[in-house]
Amino acid sequence: MKIRELVKVDSKGRITIPMIIREALDIHEGMTVLLIADKEKKEIILSPVPERAKLVEVNLKVEDRPGALAEITRTFAEKGVDIIATRCMVIKRGEIGECYMVVDLSKSLITNTAELKELISSLEPVKEYRVSEISP
Repeated sequence: MKIRELVKVDSKGRITIPMIIREALDIHEGMTVLLIADKEKKEIILSPVPERAKLVEVNLKVEDRPGALAEITRTFAEKGVDIIATRCMVIKRGEIGECYMVVDLSKSLITNTAELKELISSLEPVKEYRVSEISP
């Protein structure tokens, strides 16, 4: 279910998240939220972040073929890697695509970025990758 609300930006660039959205996403005072801005699309994604999350940004260049994304996400799921946000797109049909993900390692079998890099490098559809921790 999608909820749509219009809000105004105040003089300091702040917005208030309407109560109906806060309740639907279980956002409460003191909670951390992740904002991802896409300059090209002029879009902001807001995602609540669990307490004690260990967030990592993952940029992938992948083969554009049926099942490539499923293979990657299935492998992440098997290791307990929680995908908080993702955006994938085809760069050249039938050849290459790219995916941007924010993942949470706090409850996964992967304990650090070195292990995550090793896991990603073992994935056949992945041709290039960049991994970096997101600090609170």
